[in-house]
Amino acid sequence: MKIATEINDIVVADLAPIRLDVINESHMHNVPAGSESHFKLVIVSDAFDGKTLIKRHRAVNTLLADHLANHIHALSMHTYTADEWQKRGGEVPVSPPCMGGKAAE
Repeated sequence: MKIATEINDIVVADLAPIRLDVINESHMHNVPAGSESHFKLVIVSDAFDGKTLIKRHRAVNTLLADHLANHIHALSMHTYTADEWQKRGGEVPVSPPCMGGKAAE
């Protein structure tokens, strides 16, 4: 869980999240066992107050730029303010099944 731990540490240091889930979804894809290449992030942070969804995602992409360039194949982000998270009832969005990418074409 080296990559997941690094992602966690980077996000915690910069965004001081109220809630952070770093979910390795690699097992849902056609990758070797134990891979850390497909992640879903659920981030609830006051740092997102007043920011559009695109600005939130850009901020996270900037934080994880090295990992995205070198380790992460796919990243799903769910970014919320505390109020938005509360209105959602604190439910983590379910990821759709892998469609196989180019292999399915």
